[in-house]
Amino acid sequence: MTEPLTPGIVALTIPAKPEYIALARLALSGLAQVRPVEPETLADLKLALTEACSNSVRHAYREDRVGTVDVRYELNGSRLAVEVVDEGSGFDVDSADGELGELDEGGLGLAIIRALTDELAIDSHERGSRLRFAKNLP
Repeated sequence: MTEPLTPGIVALTIPAKPEYIALARLALSGLAQVRPVEPETLADLKLALTEACSNSVRHAYREDRVGTVDVRYELNGSRLAVEVVDEGSGFDVDSADGELGELDEGGLGLAIIRALTDELAIDSHERGSRLRFAKNLP
């Protein structure tokens, strides 16, 4: 059973395929119509969202397994939080979240998200990953 959503929360489930990431970006653009966001801030949030979704699409599911990516947007006054969740194989957060000079391709996405947002939390284990970022809006 799906939990009821409270006002200010939008949830979206997409297939873990690159062509569906645009839907997640469109939903974010729609939220920016509810609570106007500066164009530069919206562009930063879209890039952070694209990186988060791309990590799930590229790394969560083996080629022989189909999966989904859940995206949850939470608009609360002057704060927007986005959560990206998959049920893939997970990853080692410590090795993917090193210093910028030591990062591999996957870790670079996390560095980009960290640079563009005010908060970043990552939880990953063998049954999936959850990445949540937030931005304080002016």
